[in-house]
Amino acid sequence: MSKEVLVTGGLGFIGSHTVVEMFSNGYIPIIVDNLSNSSEEVLYGIKKITGKVPTFYNLDVNNKTALSNVFFQHKIQAVIHFAAYKAVGESVQKPLMYYRNNVGGLITLLEVMQENNCHNIVFSSSCTVYGQPTNLPVDESSPVAIPASPYGNTKKICEEILYDNHAFNVVSLRYFNPIGAHPSSMIGELPLGIPNNLVPYITQTAIGLREKLTVYGSDYNTPDGTCIRDYLHVCDLADAHILALERINSIGFGEKEGHFEVYNLGTGNGFSVKEVIDTFISSTGVNLNFTYGPRREGDVEKVWANPSKANKILGWKTKRNLTEMLVSAWEWQKKMNSK
Repeated sequence: MSKEVLVTGGLGFIGSHTVVEMFSNGYIPIIVDNLSNSSEEVLYGIKKITGKVPTFYNLDVNNKTALSNVFFQHKIQAVIHFAAYKAVGESVQKPLMYYRNNVGGLITLLEVMQENNCHNIVFSSSCTVYGQPTNLPVDESSPVAIPASPYGNTKKICEEILYDNHAFNVVSLRYFNPIGAHPSSMIGELPLGIPNNLVPYITQTAIGLREKLTVYGSDYNTPDGTCIRDYLHVCDLADAHILALERINSIGFGEKEGHFEVYNLGTGNGFSVKEVIDTFISSTGVNLNFTYGPRREGDVEKVWANPSKANKILGWKTKRNLTEMLVSAWEWQKKMNSK
């Protein structure tokens, strides 16, 4: 496999951490990102960590002409596809925007890949494809249900598109809930505007950027009434993408007939929203102003992973606990606030 790998959405939260790990493992990341939920400043963070500046194209994956030009300029033999809108609540309010961008963007990317004889793709999927599972923990044989949000449904549809197109070798990684930041505090989660995810809202409230945190729902069928999720450190998640590239390369997959594999990426432990808040307070010593509000449409009650398939086949395991995740996110927030 060529060492040049296209990384769509490579300046985003997960993408930027993966780019750092790619440099550490001898890959040459070629980033495309339209900066809709990221910043070009992330390039400087990557440079400070790695000493290298990745090639970057400011473009949208839905722009076929511009994307084709990137393939013309580079010998790309594999793609890691992160680029997508990702907010559950926003997807409920703006479903057509999510379908056009997330599904349409993948189709455009696959067309360009096929036209340029590139058949290997690592896809950024989500545990939301399981909807509200009846059995926990969730493994890869669990039913892919009707997702609870349009966002989740776009991931489900994208997986179906990848499964049906046998020209591609696919490793689809179903993330649970990535949080945290690089230990250098040079890159981390950088939402533009009001955060849609729990942990950046926690850190922004703790630092004084937000008046208070609203916990959506306190009457779920969980021990403390709040939703339960499987949180994993973004650096652990980044490692999985390197192993996925190596998986495609090592087994060769098919030359004429593609191959599709899917892996759950999580710790195997579920933590409630209230537990995350309590752990943040106890591990940082910072008080947090929070209140309870009504349930948010599109949220599932509880979900956590059985990651044994990824452990066994990819050789991937999480290394960091919840306290380490939250402390790293807090250090990142403090660094951002000091600028």
